[in-house]
Amino acid sequence: MNIDAPSLQHLQAHREGLATLCRRHHVRRLAVFGSAARGEAKAGSDYDFLVEFDTLPPGAYATAFFGLHEDLQALLGAPVELVVERAIRNPYFRQSVQAQRQELYAA
Repeated sequence: MNIDAPSLQHLQAHREGLATLCRRHHVRRLAVFGSAARGEAKAGSDYDFLVEFDTLPPGAYATAFFGLHEDLQALLGAPVELVVERAIRNPYFRQSVQAQRQELYAA
């Protein structure tokens, strides 16, 4: 894994790779939130991504989710957490994510 702290600059440097992965895994929208989005990440921090997938059958959804997770970690050289936007139930967490999110990809 990468020893540098996750950053928006690192994500910008991989913008084309991110877009390729999003298309491959049927992503409608991808955003980063958390410490990397706030510029507060430290070495060893992970990337927190908010993801919205295209409408997929259940079997294809699992393949897209886990494939995206694995491919993002390989591309970025850092741990990754994926949060599916429609799965957020806690209104306080949703508000926090919405306030921090930085869009990276939109189909």
